[in-house]
Amino acid sequence: MSILFWSHFGIDPSTRPPGCPAIGRSGHQAHPRHSGYLEIFCYWTSSRLGARLTGMAEQRTIYDPRQALRQAGLRVTAPRLAVLEALAADGHLDADQAAAAVRHKLGTVSTQTVYDALAVLAEHGLARRIEPAGHPRLFEARTGDNHHHLICRSCQRIEDVDCAVGHRPCLTAQNDHGFEIDEAEVIYWGLCPDCRVTSQTQPNRRKQKP
Repeated sequence: MSILFWSHFGIDPSTRPPGCPAIGRSGHQAHPRHSGYLEIFCYWTSSRLGARLTGMAEQRTIYDPRQALRQAGLRVTAPRLAVLEALAADGHLDADQAAAAVRHKLGTVSTQTVYDALAVLAEHGLARRIEPAGHPRLFEARTGDNHHHLICRSCQRIEDVDCAVGHRPCLTAQNDHGFEIDEAEVIYWGLCPDCRVTSQTQPNRRKQKP
């Protein structure tokens, strides 16, 4: 390992985490029997190197709707691409909102075409349906992790929430009745920060009226 390699990641070879083998002035480990791979692993798990490399890898991971369609075995069409892009950009959309976004991008597109695209994407795991009580069916591009949702009772704002417990299905039923459970739909209801402020100030305004 050269000194330049380590300095590229902002690591001083003369300072090492506890338990890591010493690095000589040439950038190699002082003990000839130690491999450079052990050196990399030690700094990966004990220093900033792992975080730096992980961050670099995450920056290269960009959602590609064309690739997603191909990997699902679906034909790449303009409406499907536009729907996926709209869901990825805006989060939670009902069918009419998705249709409006698609028309904004492509021009004239029938509502039925958008409905069909949403159904196909959901069937192939590229979109997820959620059906909150009292709300139209919503679609989102975040799939596979069985995450939960927060919904504001006042303004209907929706936010994603990671699994409450562990991983999918996130919750364990007290009695599964022999079912093989693979998903749990959890929705938290309440007031978002903005609506909480509004609800607290409105009573004071009423009191100030003559």
